[in-house]
Amino acid sequence: MEFFESRHHLKLVLSLTVLFLLILEILIYITAASQAGQRTRLIITNGEGQKVYETPGSTLSSYEKMVFETTFGPLERYRMHLQSEERPFPFRAWLSAAVGIPIGLILIIAFAIKAFLNLLYGDVERPEGESVSPGSPEGRFGSLFELFRGISVFHVGVLVVVGVILFWMVPNVLGDFGRVAWDFFKEYKILVFGGALFMAGVLIWIIYLRYRLSKQVLQNQVEIERLRLEYHRACEDRPLELLAASHSEPRSEA
Repeated sequence: MEFFESRHHLKLVLSLTVLFLLILEILIYITAASQAGQRTRLIITNGEGQKVYETPGSTLSSYEKMVFETTFGPLERYRMHLQSEERPFPFRAWLSAAVGIPIGLILIIAFAIKAFLNLLYGDVERPEGESVSPGSPEGRFGSLFELFRGISVFHVGVLVVVGVILFWMVPNVLGDFGRVAWDFFKEYKILVFGGALFMAGVLIWIIYLRYRLSKQVLQNQVEIERLRLEYHRACEDRPLELLAASHSEPRSEA
C-alpha cells in the first residue's frame, strides 16, 4: 500500500489494466459461448436431392429469397428442410484465447515501451565494480543468481504464448492428419492393405536373414573355439612326444 500510495499514477495504471483484462476475458468467454449450443441451418435441395443452397438459421430473409430466386428460379420448385446440430463449448479454443491474447497484448505493449525507452535513454550498462571472479563461491552463487535473474517475465510470457499456440495447433494438426488418413484408407483400401502386407513381408524377411546370420556367426564361433582347443592340445602334447623321442634314441643305438 505504501508503494502504491506514493505513486498514484502507477496505481491508476494498474487498476485500469486489471479492468481492461477483466473485460477482455469476459468478451473472450462470451465469444466462445456464442459458438456453442444448438445450430440450425436451412438447406434447399432440388428434385434430385442435390443441395443447391445453404444458409444459417431457420428461415430465408427477403434479401436471401430475392437472391436465390434470381439465381436458381422460383423457390416453389425446390425443397427446404432444416438441419440442426449441437455444438459443445469450445474449451480448448477458449483456454488458448483466454491465456494467449492477454499475455500477447502485455508482451507487445511492454516491448513497445522498452524499445521507446531504449531509443530515448539508451541501454543501461552494468557498473564495472560489480564483477565477481567466477571461481569464488560468491561467483558461483552469483552466476546462479544471475541465471535466474536473467529469466524475466518476458521469457516466461513468450514460453506461455508458445505453449498456448502448440496447445491449439498440435491437436488440430493431429485431427486433420487423422481425418486425411481415414479418408485415404476408405478410398484406397486395397492399396493400403497391399502396402501393409508388403512391409510385413519385408520385415519378416529381414528378421529371417538376421536369424540366419546370427546362427551362422554362432556356428563359426563354435568352430573357431573347437579349432583353438585342438590347437592348444596339439601344442601341449608336442613337447612330450619330442622328449620321449630324445630318451629313446640312445637306447636304440646301444
